[in-house]
Amino acid sequence: MARYTGPKSKIARKFREPIFGPDKALEKKNYPPGQHGLAKKRAKQSEYAIQLQEKQKAKYTYGILERQFAKIFDMASRAKGITGEVLLQLIESRLDNVVYRMGIAPSRSAARQLVGHCHIEVNGKVVNIASYILKPGDVVEVRERSKSLEVINSSVAAAANAFPWMDFDKSAMKGKYISMPERVQIPENIKEQLIVELYSK
Repeated sequence: MARYTGPKSKIARKFREPIFGPDKALEKKNYPPGQHGLAKKRAKQSEYAIQLQEKQKAKYTYGILERQFAKIFDMASRAKGITGEVLLQLIESRLDNVVYRMGIAPSRSAARQLVGHCHIEVNGKVVNIASYILKPGDVVEVRERSKSLEVINSSVAAAANAFPWMDFDKSAMKGKYISMPERVQIPENIKEQLIVELYSK
């Protein structure tokens, strides 16, 4: 399964946002990476550079590589509605992201691993494809024999965020994907219109 395995703190400092979760390096060094840091005079970014940076931020945030991201954008551009919003809705509907949002895993990368190792069921059947797109009404749950895993139990116990587009029962480790989220409900700081403009060139 292809995934980004490079330095995470460096990427977080590049965008000046904790896109991989809490990061002590970002807190201590809230300036771009590189030998000169803030002292380096950076040329004014072009429109293309700003759009590309926004796409890169979305890819790193959700842990999606270029080929998959382009495929999702193609789906969004052919669907009804505002392309940028549909793009984020489709990404939020990915199984790995839903497992993370429900609190079954502490991070999206951990969620991908749980899915890939066959610990997650969708509608009663094991699904090991992290990019699987859920539909409203789908039921996601931890496989019975996996409910004793410490990483899952500790993550579920610590989970505090509740999202209105999904429902999750901690005791049963079972949740329902109720509907696609509205744009205002998605907490990620992503300017999706810039991504649409980039792909429209």
